[in-house]
Amino acid sequence: MAKLTAYNIAITCLAALGAFSYGFGFAIFVTSIGQPGFYTYFNLDPTSSYTANILGAISGLFNFGLAAGALVQGWLSDAFGRKKAFAFASICSLIGGALVAGSAAIPMLITVRMLQGFGLGILVALVPLYATEVAPPHRRGMLSGLTAMNFALGYLVCAWVSVGTYYAKDVTLQWRLPLALGCLGPLIILIGLPFLPESPRFLTMVGKSAEALEVLRKIHHDPNDPEDRAARAEYTQIMRQTAHDREEETGYIKMFTKPSWRKRTLLAMFIQFAAQSTGVLAIANFLILIFGTLGMTGAMPLILYGVFATVGNISLLISLFVVDRIGRRKLFLIGFPGLAVILLIEALLQRQYLDSDNKAGLGACAAMFYLYVMIYNVCIDAPSFIWISEIFPTTIRSKGVGLGFFAYSVGAITYTTPSALEFHNVKYNIFYLYMGLCLISTVVIYFFVVETKGLPVEEIGALFGDKVVAHLTADGQGIVEDDSSKAETDYVEVVEEV
Repeated sequence: MAKLTAYNIAITCLAALGAFSYGFGFAIFVTSIGQPGFYTYFNLDPTSSYTANILGAISGLFNFGLAAGALVQGWLSDAFGRKKAFAFASICSLIGGALVAGSAAIPMLITVRMLQGFGLGILVALVPLYATEVAPPHRRGMLSGLTAMNFALGYLVCAWVSVGTYYAKDVTLQWRLPLALGCLGPLIILIGLPFLPESPRFLTMVGKSAEALEVLRKIHHDPNDPEDRAARAEYTQIMRQTAHDREEETGYIKMFTKPSWRKRTLLAMFIQFAAQSTGVLAIANFLILIFGTLGMTGAMPLILYGVFATVGNISLLISLFVVDRIGRRKLFLIGFPGLAVILLIEALLQRQYLDSDNKAGLGACAAMFYLYVMIYNVCIDAPSFIWISEIFPTTIRSKGVGLGFFAYSVGAITYTTPSALEFHNVKYNIFYLYMGLCLISTVVIYFFVVETKGLPVEEIGALFGDKVVAHLTADGQGIVEDDSSKAETDYVEVVEEV
């Protein structure tokens, strides 16, 4: 079996900075609206419906940029490669982030926040795509799960930076400094790109087989396997499966007309939209304001948000270590109904205590959000990104992941754009809606979502009815042909000249 090496972990962590950039870039606006200086500079009344509409517009158009970026990624990374796509996305994110930090008026902030979202949408979709294409099967969940882990790490860093800037004497610095720091992640990616190898599966897809084998040998090099048998077996499987898959015409239309691809595409989009239907970004986006309605004042909402982000990171770390053991499907079937219960309790608690001065009751309302993020991050967040990035064949993987993130962003737009007004007017009743959606998602997952843990990505197609032309042997060092006339082999020589 292919070895998980330090080099494999290092390049995945470098790529995962794209997810950190998204997490930080998303959170900088969440924390900005908790800074008094933000409202003073833009002459906004934080209690007015007008301000709620402005905040909703900024959030909605940022997510529109994310959705557009995710779709463009599907074409960009296939046309130019994963590395060049990382470079383009980082440049867009860097320029957009700089302009956001320098925004002088609300119209400018709305416009450039959308540009920043476009770049981050490409970046975040690239991370699980790349991680899936370089990870060994038995640790794919952990490496692909770094997408969600780095999301949360971005939230965490931004949260505590914003707690610090809250005490700045310069009220403009309070919110501008976190916005400016949003440029740091994309800049580090650009600096590190020369050290990042191209995806071996992309290289195979474009006919650069010799380069693909060298990358695989470097990624999975094992001193106990001096002949690189595991890397060569994986290479052989990738070559044969990709050659078979290339016989099919690829494209977005084909993804919705071929039955096995259509099922994967619709389920990938469903899983990501369902994740948003839990209300997670709607809650996280305006959690600081929610804490304000629960009687928290001053810096306390920012501090509680920081604790929320910390709990989220710990939960995701747990998820990385259990997702390859428990499986994606089982975690979904624990997470969605679990969130439904938490949301019901939250609604009932706020119904009882929201407009009261009962500190214990209001504290219980706040505590439910920490249980909420724990269940979401362990059972839904990382597994959803892992699952959508591993179910597609190489020839359409980037497009499939792009459509999944497009659905994620559409869900974010659907639930975050009106959420400022919802929490202002509808209040706790919105949690009943999210609860019902979680229960519906549970039913769909139970009947249609399959388990993918531990399988090489070239073999997952069999779960959806596609032909797998070559299987890895149990030790990962040989190939079993999908042909009864051919015997199992312990080792397959690579026929291409290298």
